Amino acid sequence: MNTKTTIPISEARKNIFKIAEKVQKPGVYFTFTENGKPKGVIMSAEEFESWTETMEVMQQFPNLDRDIAQADKAIRTGQYKKYPTLDDLKNDWGFKVAEKVNKKDAISTVSKTKSKKKTSRYSGKR
Repeated sequence: MNTKTTIPISEARKNIFKIAEKVQKPGVYFTFTENGKPKGVIMSAEEFESWTETMEVMQQFPNLDRDIAQADKAIRTGQYKKYPTLDDLKNDWGFKVAEKVNKKDAISTVSKTKSKKKTSRYSGKR
């Protein structure tokens, strides 16, 4: 769903709470106008954060499409050995495989309190 609604700022002012509720749905945003010209946009905080992260990745990896295509080609042609494996990267960065770590050295990602479980922002859950 990608719903864009354009409304005058004066109307938005009267209905800001309704608008704030509506933009909680993915792909819904409002463009506010003043004298018929776009002046601002409102979207959910979650969607804004997602857009911001996407833009940061695009800045850090401006040729990401090309890089992915090259890696895909290397895999198809068997030349992937020039790319490091995940194990290579973990070793280079000093990570240890969990089975080989002493319990006293291990880092727990589970909260030990009786309150709600905390989930990592990297757990894939959104």
